[in-house]
Amino acid sequence: MQLIVVTPQGKLYDEQVDYVVVSSNTTGQYAIKKNHLPIISTIDKGYVKMVKNGENMFVVILNGVVEFSENVCKVISQEAQIGSSEVSAFEHLLSVRKERLEENKKRQTDFGKAEKELIENIQKAKASKL
Repeated sequence: MQLIVVTPQGKLYDEQVDYVVVSSNTTGQYAIKKNHLPIISTIDKGYVKMVKNGENMFVVILNGVVEFSENVCKVISQEAQIGSSEVSAFEHLLSVRKERLEENKKRQTDFGKAEKELIENIQKAKASKL
């Protein structure tokens, strides 16, 4: 079966797997294997365990939807990260979120400085008096 994981940043995962186990705080835990009945479910905070050739990988999901139909499992998530364990994937997700927050703070600071400089230059040029 095919597993596709997509976030607003793009496609995170798109490969064949043997089966998946979906775990969510609200819906509990369930497995999806090849030829499973079609299903649509949500994941508020949880993970999708991907099993392929006896090896496990985890995709930690925040605010997502799981859809399975015709042996294609699609996960659309606001945020997701892959790891060799649930813990490592979640730690990576927290790290990425922290970096993104710091980048946003820096952009806001830079924008504020540029806006202040623009106002000062307009006042010096007396362009507001035209």
